[in-house]
Order: sequence, then C-alpha cells, then structure tokens
Amino acid sequence: MDEVRVASMDGIELAAAVHRPAADAGSRGTVLLVHGISADLDEGGGFVRLADRLAARGLTAVRFSFRGHGTSGGTPQGVTIAGEMLDLQAVSAYAAKEFPGPLAVVAASFGAVATGLSMPWLGKRLAGLVLWNPVLDLRRTFLEPELPWGVANFGPAAMARLAEDGCLVLNGAFPLGRVLFAEMPRYRPIEGYAAHSPPALVLHGDRDGHVSFDIARRAAETIRHWEFHPLSGATHGFHGPEHEAAAVAVTTRWLEQAVNGRGKVGG
Repeated sequence: MDEVRVASMDGIELAAAVHRPAADAGSRGTVLLVHGISADLDEGGGFVRLADRLAARGLTAVRFSFRGHGTSGGTPQGVTIAGEMLDLQAVSAYAAKEFPGPLAVVAASFGAVATGLSMPWLGKRLAGLVLWNPVLDLRRTFLEPELPWGVANFGPAAMARLAEDGCLVLNGAFPLGRVLFAEMPRYRPIEGYAAHSPPALVLHGDRDGHVSFDIARRAAETIRHWEFHPLSGATHGFHGPEHEAAAVAVTTRWLEQAVNGRGKVGG
C-alpha cells in the first residue's frame, strides 16, 4: 500500500492510499472507495479489507479521506456536500491519470451523496458502481429523520444547538456545521443516479437503523441496470465479521465482472 496526497480542486490536500495488484499481475482496472459522513478512508476497517481483496484479484483500489476527515486538510465543521464533490472530482482525475483503464466506484452511506450528484459527469466514465447502505434521500435521513439514528442526532434539540452554536456533534464525536445542513434541501442524489448511473449493485442491511433499507430497495427496483442485494440481519456499516465479509466478497465478485465488461451480473 502506498500513501499519497491529492490536491482537491480548491487546493485542500486529501489523504489517500493506493492498493496495487502484484507487480507481475498488472491491473485490470481501478476502484475508488468513497467513505461515509463521519468515517475516513478506512471506513471502520471495511475499506481496508475490501481494498486488499480487490488488489489480490488484480484491481487497483484507491481509498481517500474527504476534507475534514482523517488526516486530510480542512475541518469537520467545514464539511460540505459541494466540497466533497470537489474532492471526488480530484481523486477521480488522479486515478484516471495514474491508472489508465476501467474505473469503478464503491460508495458507502453518505459517500453516495457526492457520488450521485457527480453522476452527470462521472457516470459515463464508470464501468460499474457499488453502493453500501447508501444515503439517497437527504430529507428523510437528516432533515426530517425517520430512523432512530437520525432522530437521535438530528432531532429538534440537535437542530436548536446547530442554530445557536453553529454546529452539532454527530455520534457525540464529529462536529458538523450549518452550511452542510443549509445545502441539504437543494440536493437530490437519487435524481443523478436515475438519469446517469452505470450498472450498479446496491448492498443494504435489513436491520439498518441509520439509512433507509426501503428507500434503497425501491430505488434499485426503478433505476435501470441496478441490482439490490439485501444482507439479512446486517446493521448500518455491516458491523460484524460475517456481514462485512459477505459485503466484501459480493462487492469484489461484482466489480471483477463489471470491469471485465460482462454486463449485468449477480451477487
């Protein structure tokens, strides 16, 4: 694994890690791993294990931390959706320059927001897309939360603190600022996917208390070339070795076939 720094489109430095196949094997394609709202390039360890698995199967994996996350520049309070879109644009340009060949994306949770909004220009470049428990509806996840995690973190008391103090603390540890929430009513990531998505696999745990399983399932039923793979008993982030191992295995198999250009493939 190589640690690198990538300058975002506005100059903020992003931490990234590149997992390459064995030198004698060469690379059959590149996969960008896009993390969630309070995670970093490790995505709780799941992205490390996925990247290693992809490299072992002949694919280059590029993990990176959005601004304000991990050791990237910026601050958590300065995190915005627009900023994350700039970061994704920069890392995808880096990958295209350094690793020619087919490109795919794995986006987890909130990482699906910037990815979906980038589909008008990014989608046509992708051989495939995998979404892990994706945020597809900002209103129902954050602004008018329907599930326990959202109610606990973004309910009336938290919104009052945001209005008064300029930030709220997600999961008791990650401060988010006003501008992020001011953006949310304007953005509809699902529309970007509906209009511009490449073939995609959606993995979602049916016990997810953070992000709606039903929204993801219905999206996969209506968007062309999307497949839905439920993980029975899995919570958000596929915590637990059994569910994470299943997610990594299904994702790797699907991406191998997508990069090979075999069209619709199953988990």
